[in-house]
Amino acid sequence: MENFLSDKWEVNSKHSPEEALQRWRDLCGVVKNPKRRFRFTANLSKRYEAAAMRKTNQEKFRIAVLVSKAAFQFIQGMQPSDYTLPEEVKASGFEICADELESIVEGHDVKKLKFHGGVSGLLTKLSTDETNGISSDNESLQRRRSIYGVNKFDEVDPQSFWMFVWEALHDMTLMILGVCAFVSLIVGIATEGWPKGAHDGLGIVASILLVVFVTATSDYRQSLQFRDLDKEKKKVSIQVTRNGYRKRMSIYHLLPGDIVHLSIGDQVPADGLFLSGFSVLIDESSLTGESEPVMITVENPFLLSGTKVQDGSCKMLVTTVGMRTQWGKLMATLSEGGDDETPLQVKLNGVATIIGKLGLFFAVVTFTVLVQKMMSKKWHDGSTLRWSGDDALELLEYFAIAVTIVVVAVPEGLPLAVTLSLAFAMKKMMNDKALVRHLAACETMGSATNICSDKTGTLTTNKMTVVKSCVCMNVMDLSREGSVSEMKSKIPESVVKILLQSIFNNTGGEVVVNRRGKRKILGTPTETAILELGLMLGGDFKGEREAHKVVKVEPFNSTKKRMSVVLEIAEGKLRAHTKGASEIILAACDKMMNSDGEVVSLDEASINHWNKTIDEFANDALRTLCLAYMDLEHGFSADDDIPATGYTCIGIIGIKDPVRPGVPESVALCRSAGITVRMVTGDNINTAKAIARECGILTDDGIAIEGPIFREKSLEELLELIPKIQVMARSSPMDKHTLVKHLRTTFNEVVAVTGDGTNDAPALHEADIGLAMGIAGTEVAKESADVIILDDNFSTIVTVAKWGRSVYVNIQKFVQFQLTVNVVALAVNFYSACRTGSAPLTAVQLLWVNMIMDTLGALALATEPPNDDLMKRMPVGRKGNFISVVMWRNILGQSLYQFLVIWFLQSYGKTIFMLYRYPNPNLVLNTIIFNTFVFCQLFNEVNSREMEKVDVLDGILDNYVFVLVLGFTVLFQIIIIEYLGTFASTTPLSFVQWFISIFIGFLGMPIAVALKTHFPVEN
Repeated sequence: MENFLSDKWEVNSKHSPEEALQRWRDLCGVVKNPKRRFRFTANLSKRYEAAAMRKTNQEKFRIAVLVSKAAFQFIQGMQPSDYTLPEEVKASGFEICADELESIVEGHDVKKLKFHGGVSGLLTKLSTDETNGISSDNESLQRRRSIYGVNKFDEVDPQSFWMFVWEALHDMTLMILGVCAFVSLIVGIATEGWPKGAHDGLGIVASILLVVFVTATSDYRQSLQFRDLDKEKKKVSIQVTRNGYRKRMSIYHLLPGDIVHLSIGDQVPADGLFLSGFSVLIDESSLTGESEPVMITVENPFLLSGTKVQDGSCKMLVTTVGMRTQWGKLMATLSEGGDDETPLQVKLNGVATIIGKLGLFFAVVTFTVLVQKMMSKKWHDGSTLRWSGDDALELLEYFAIAVTIVVVAVPEGLPLAVTLSLAFAMKKMMNDKALVRHLAACETMGSATNICSDKTGTLTTNKMTVVKSCVCMNVMDLSREGSVSEMKSKIPESVVKILLQSIFNNTGGEVVVNRRGKRKILGTPTETAILELGLMLGGDFKGEREAHKVVKVEPFNSTKKRMSVVLEIAEGKLRAHTKGASEIILAACDKMMNSDGEVVSLDEASINHWNKTIDEFANDALRTLCLAYMDLEHGFSADDDIPATGYTCIGIIGIKDPVRPGVPESVALCRSAGITVRMVTGDNINTAKAIARECGILTDDGIAIEGPIFREKSLEELLELIPKIQVMARSSPMDKHTLVKHLRTTFNEVVAVTGDGTNDAPALHEADIGLAMGIAGTEVAKESADVIILDDNFSTIVTVAKWGRSVYVNIQKFVQFQLTVNVVALAVNFYSACRTGSAPLTAVQLLWVNMIMDTLGALALATEPPNDDLMKRMPVGRKGNFISVVMWRNILGQSLYQFLVIWFLQSYGKTIFMLYRYPNPNLVLNTIIFNTFVFCQLFNEVNSREMEKVDVLDGILDNYVFVLVLGFTVLFQIIIIEYLGTFASTTPLSFVQWFISIFIGFLGMPIAVALKTHFPVEN
């Protein structure tokens, strides 16, 4: 089947071009219900609207910057503004309105900003304070909300259940059948009277309503699941100071006047103004499409919502929130753009289109044959020109059968089953601590062949403590109780002073006191561990910070692998502190502090001692950091770069970060599932190797390599090396990107990559599945990712892979089941029409069969939970055929059996069941055929639970949805046969007839076993 699909039915699992998305839509010729078929696909018109808005923003901000620069030059000669303060704002205790704030920031209006007293003037007018923030009492917050609004974006109201009913009614074939039912009612009542003449028409109407309500219920449940997931995706928190206390809070609770703390990787949560900070670079591409980052300073203080902090850190004053920001307006449009459709959705749309065209052809042929038989009969009777009401009803019945063949033949449920399965899996994965941001990731993860994982926080616990140190050439074990006090007593006081100065000033963390008076350390686990050591050494964080003025900060990033700060420690005396990767900082040192605390030159023997210490710490699986300082005797300007060399080594610390429980087992499970796990870390190579061996990642035939060496390799060497790399240490973000790119393009692997930092965004973007860390990950990393691992645990990644495989296999099961019904229904009706001039299955019966195979079948098979056997088979990879040889064997085997059974019943049923003694033997036989056909589908549904395993009943009770669907189908089948005969063209059956119908259906199960055991095929 897939061979018939051209490249036009191919889309990427992510970042598909708009042309590809539009192309397959144009190819969908036979679509019964476009509203339903394309509900969970991207709204391209809204995408174009958002792109146009970005272009407008780019031009608007470019002009605003030019105007503000010009205004700045003439600022001295400006005239006072005509601004008038609205009364309601004044009454609420504020001195500036929301519109004025919006125009200042969005328009980069330096003139207006200056008129209002600059940033400090706005702080006063917004009744806030740079140190303490706004008051958090409810009355004050409510006043702010009423004047300035809330930080939320307008969203489309969720569809009600009745809207889903309305959309289900838009099915073209159901509408045609509705017209047939209406005509049937008119003609029937006119010829046979009420109520007898209304039975056929009312039967079709009841069937249509049943199909519509079951379909709408299923679709509505899906929409509720997606709505819950959307809420989870939008949970973003930020550091804010309120009432003098710093805390994390949701960005949706922000109000103008709030003081927000931004650092590398954060998304700016609202429009605002820069208060203080260092080296702040902002990426505005999400808002304007402009790739060049913007430097934010006191002269250019404008921060726009939705932009991202690329470097540096700062404090920001929130001025404008929600729909008053350009980001709010853009998000309102983008949210309507929807998710890209997944490759499987598109592929199955192609399959549905091909089968739909076949179904349409067979429907036309069937109708033609039935009409020809009818005309031949009338010609034979000599009544060609005489038409009665019965003739009209018969012709209408033929037309209804032809339309219903299209209903059954067009597998509209195929692409929708993908969505149903993905929605179910995404909801369950949420409970397993994985938040899927893009539908396709769920599907692609099932095909993953490689996982490139970070070490810190993913394979390890990210709960760090300093357990070893080497200061003044003395190696000390700090894991024992009282060992830190012992360390303090062993090193000179002057060294302790410089060490504490380095720890408390050269840090991205902070020590704060919360409302309960308890001390709390904020920052990354590494910073927390170092600050904890400083406090245990008796240091005073606040006192140390207040004693020195910070001149410049260069925050840590994964490219430089160091953080540096310049302090003014006395009048005119400047000192630089740096810390980072041990070997990099040590290489930047030419002096050190000896055991007496004196600064001496770093000779070869000392360098060997330090390197030996680093290796010893690393071999114990410790993260090593080196701390160093230098006095800047020749002066320093904030515009200068902090020196890279010439430092004095203070010491080295070893930080313990234990391997997470369950990680070695998860790595072993990946290996058995054919998934290669590679560790990519910025840590020391010996630390990385020790952890990798403990996790089971590094094997005897694997290679551990450092980033700088990897970078120097030629393309030929890389092609030979990459398949063997299991550990890459001291890697830069571009090393990770290069590795991922080669694995994907050169080796055709399906690659999942984990990342937490801003610089991981290119690799997350490049990978087939980007996995961001929910706890340690920055907002930039999360934005670039497809799945967010909420507990930062590697075992959760393996769970995602298992769910991905489950989705893939569940959809295969449903496709196998539905294609079997398609083939048999088409063959039976076409054959019967040609042979007998009538169809054994009526329009109402075919509608019921359609519901069994479409909505109910998808519910039963697409929601099977994953089992452990899924991780014992090899991954599908990038180019695996979705409709496999195994599936075709099962489809054709079951189809042949069912067709032969129905042919046999049509030919010999009256004799076998001795129906000649019944007043209407044809009705009884057709009821038996219909009943047998339905039970064949029910038992085939059970068979479809396993495509290769013989035991299809294993774990059946674990899936309550499957059991409920089977139970409902059997119950309703009994009602149709026994009680709704007038409407469904059936008649009650005897116990023997019921037993034989069910037994024939059951025989499909041993036939499935025979197919699996005697006709083995290779996928």
